[in-house]
Amino acid sequence: MALVNPGFVDAVKQSEAFNASACMNCGVCSAVCPMGIELLPRKLFRYVLLGLEEKVLENTETIYSCLLCKMCEANCPARVHIAENVRFLRSYINKKVFKL
Repeated sequence: MALVNPGFVDAVKQSEAFNASACMNCGVCSAVCPMGIELLPRKLFRYVLLGLEEKVLENTETIYSCLLCKMCEANCPARVHIAENVRFLRSYINKKVFKL
């Protein structure tokens, strides 16, 4: 069972960089990922939008595995700024987990 964290949702809503609500879950991003990272960004962005902070933090290693190559972004039919979203999550994790 995952708990919704309203503070997490508020932090995401305040960010102009995070635009994952446009994600259609089509799967193109996962299909073109050179790292084969299936979780990013489809499920991960959904976790964020639902406020499932625990699920996001469980995937810290995956978030930092992303090369930020933007192949997913270049092929995204919804024009989601995937690399910026991943950078936002890294920044959030740095502050929340690593206290940087």
